[in-house]
Amino acid sequence: MFALLKNSRELLGMNERNLTYVRPLNKRRGREFADNKLIAKRLLRKNGLPVPALITRIRTHAELENFNWETLPESFALKPNRGFGGEGILIVYGRKRNRTDAWVKASGSIVTTEDLKAHIRNILDGSFSLTNTPDIAFFEERLKLLKLFKPYAYRGIPDIRVIVFNRVPVMAMLRLPTRDSDGKANLQQGAIGTGIDLATGTTTSAVVGKSHIIEYVPKTRLALSGIRIPYWNEILRIAVESQAVSGLGFLGADIAIDRDRGPVLLELNARPGLSIQIANLSGLKSRLNRVKGLKVKTTERGILLGKNLFGGEIEEEIEELSGKRVIGSIEKVKLIGKDGKEIIVDAKIDTGADSTSIDTELARELGFGDAIRLFEDRIAGKDVLNELSKSERETLFSGIPDLTDTIPVKSSHGTSYRPMFRIDLSIDQVIIPAKVSAIDRTGLEYPVIIGRKNLRKFLVDVSK
Repeated sequence: MFALLKNSRELLGMNERNLTYVRPLNKRRGREFADNKLIAKRLLRKNGLPVPALITRIRTHAELENFNWETLPESFALKPNRGFGGEGILIVYGRKRNRTDAWVKASGSIVTTEDLKAHIRNILDGSFSLTNTPDIAFFEERLKLLKLFKPYAYRGIPDIRVIVFNRVPVMAMLRLPTRDSDGKANLQQGAIGTGIDLATGTTTSAVVGKSHIIEYVPKTRLALSGIRIPYWNEILRIAVESQAVSGLGFLGADIAIDRDRGPVLLELNARPGLSIQIANLSGLKSRLNRVKGLKVKTTERGILLGKNLFGGEIEEEIEELSGKRVIGSIEKVKLIGKDGKEIIVDAKIDTGADSTSIDTELARELGFGDAIRLFEDRIAGKDVLNELSKSERETLFSGIPDLTDTIPVKSSHGTSYRPMFRIDLSIDQVIIPAKVSAIDRTGLEYPVIIGRKNLRKFLVDVSK
C-alpha cells in the first residue's frame, strides 16, 4: 500500500472521473448503450465481437407468470438488463438432483423456482437498475471455467477488466470469484482483483474486496502474481474494438475466457470503478494524460501504444514484488540423489500436478536401484489393486532401504502404488529438498514432472 500512497497524486478520484472523462467523453447515447445490456450485446455481436449466448428474456410480470421453467438449461446466469456493479446477478451451476424445480448456486445453497420468480420480480420492479426504473430480466449461458483458473477461482468465472481511453488500453485487472463473493467476479462483493502488466498479460499485485492488499489466494499458498493470461492480444483487441462500437471515449470492458470459445465480452461500463488502481498499485490519472489527444487510427496502433507505455520489465517487477524467481514451463533441472550423484535433465514444470515424479530409470541412476528392485518384488504376484490402509502399506513395504513413502494411484482397474524417494532438485540455482515418486515414463517427452509442492519458491511463466 505504501508504494501506492507515494503516488497518490496519480490516483483518479470518482468526482474527477465523472467531470473529466465520463460526462464530456461518454455522451448520453453511449452511456445508454452501455447501460442496456441486451441492446449492447446485440450490437456487439452484429459487429463481430463475441458475447454470451442469450437464452431468453422476461419483460413483464405476465410473461413471468406464463414462463415455462422446464425450458431452462441445467446451468445459467440470470441478470438485470440495467444492473450496475454486479448487483442482481444470480448464477446457478446445475439442477438439484431428483428435482425439476430447484438449482444449486456457487455457495451450494438451493434456489427454487419460487426463489427465481421473487428475484425476477425484483428485477422487473427496478430494484437493481441504475435509476430504480422498471427493468427486464434475462437468462444467458453460463460460461465454462478455463483449467488455468480452476485453482484460483471459487466456482464462478474470472473476468478481465480493461480500461480503454482514446482507443488505447491503459490499465487492466483480473477479477477472481471467491466464496465471499458467492462465485461472482465483483470486488464490491468480496472478489479478488489482480493488476495485469499490459505488455505481457501477466498478473502483478492483488487486492481482495476494494482495498486489502494480498499475495496469495486466501487460506492457500497459491501466489496471485505471475499468472499469465491466455489470449492476451485478443482480449486487448476486443476491448479496444468495443470502444469503437459503443461510441464511448472512456470505458471499462469486462471480458471472460470460456473454456471452449476463448475470450467473450461480458459487458461495457461507462462508469468503471476505480479499485483497479489499487490492484495495480498505480494511478490512472498519469496514464490517461499520456494518451490524451493522441491520434490513434487503428486498433493495432492503440494496443501497441498501451503495451509500450504501460508495460514494464515484468519478470524483474514480479520477482521484486514476490521475492520468487520466474521460471518457464520447461526447465533444466539438476537431480541430486544418493552420495551426491547428479543428473541434469529437461523437466516439465506442471502446476496442475500435485507432486513431482521422475522416470524409474533415472531413480536407479540416482542410487535407488536396490530399493526399486525390492519394491517390485513385494508387489509381484500380490493383489495390490485394492486400496490399502496406511498401516497395511507400511507393513507391505517395510524394510526397503531409502523408501520414504508410497503414493497410491487410482484408475478404473483399482489402486496401484509408486515408490517415493528423497532427493534434492536444483531449479534455476535454487536447491529444493523433494520427495519424488518413481514411475516408468518411457516414451513420454520429459522424464521428470515438477509438481506444485516443489514450486513454492517460483512463479511460472508459460511463455518462457
